[in-house]
Amino acid sequence: MKITRIACHRVELPLVEGSYKWSGGKAVSVFDSTVVVVDTDAGVQGVGEVCPLGPFYLPAYAAGVRAGIRELGPHLIGEDPTQLLKLNRRMDAALQGHPYVKSGIDMACWDILGQVAGLPVCVLLGGRYGDDVVLYRAISQADPDAMAANVAGYRAEGYTRFQLKVGGDPDTDIARIRQVAAVLKPGDRLVADANTGWTQHEAQRVVRAVRDLDVYIEQPCRTYEECLAVRRNTDHPFVLDENIDSLDMLLRAVSDRAMDVVNLKISKLGGLTKTKQARDLCAHLGIGMTLEDSWGGDVVTAAISHLAHSTPPEFRFTSTDFNSYVTVSHADGAPKRQNGRMAASTAPGLGVRPKWDVLGEPLLVVGN
Repeated sequence: MKITRIACHRVELPLVEGSYKWSGGKAVSVFDSTVVVVDTDAGVQGVGEVCPLGPFYLPAYAAGVRAGIRELGPHLIGEDPTQLLKLNRRMDAALQGHPYVKSGIDMACWDILGQVAGLPVCVLLGGRYGDDVVLYRAISQADPDAMAANVAGYRAEGYTRFQLKVGGDPDTDIARIRQVAAVLKPGDRLVADANTGWTQHEAQRVVRAVRDLDVYIEQPCRTYEECLAVRRNTDHPFVLDENIDSLDMLLRAVSDRAMDVVNLKISKLGGLTKTKQARDLCAHLGIGMTLEDSWGGDVVTAAISHLAHSTPPEFRFTSTDFNSYVTVSHADGAPKRQNGRMAASTAPGLGVRPKWDVLGEPLLVVGN
């Protein structure tokens, strides 16, 4: 089997809540997502998706996905999409860095492999654990009362995991954490995610001020060294996200005992192949994981569900369902949340089928 064509479709994903806000005044109201379709000479077609969280979150931006595939795509025509490790070596040789560019192609090739094998991707990734996976809800940054009200509302919908967007003024963030913690119930989990927004001294103030609360602290500062300093001065469970962008950084963080949980984003690491490597290493070493991506719609949500469903539950901290955050559906068969949980499809591959009327004509085509 050989790749004959790679096409990129652009789809806009407006947010249900109107906007999404996090540290440093960053906000997005409409996401620019790229749906990647890989065709083969056997007539099997795979689909992937890449959706950066704006150009100011990670070293990634929406137009860069398409520009990168324009550069990378010709090197992949004629390659076997079912030989995932070999394909990834080919991509890394043809384009240094830019893991997010490769993510949608890799995801689509896992979809192809599953269809050829007649198995869901989660089975190929290691097996299906349990009936479903627990989801978290990200709580967009607002004043403390509004964030507490949002948490209470989502809790009524079945969510028990909440990722609170902080990383602003420390005094306001302390109030945000305290007011949200007050509306939670036993068994709920609260993560205060600063998304690199605090300086080191601000982070130290916040963790000291909420020392009495059961809260996870996620990525308080921009650099790994700053986060490690905060980690060493708090007994709160600690999550790293933005800094863990490769296996090398993951190994360094494990050696430094820098976190209890790591956030593995598919596009940040370059696709399901490399995220599986990181996932398996974390499971071996006993590190909890949030399994997700930077953002996306139906296709990304399907990929997240397969990755999460194939992760041993004792290491599966949480995941998310991005397609419930947006108003546009661009694929049939994607997971739908029920009571704060979702399940991966049992159909071969990712189990999704593009809605061509929503995707429209491709912006970019490489190959025949």
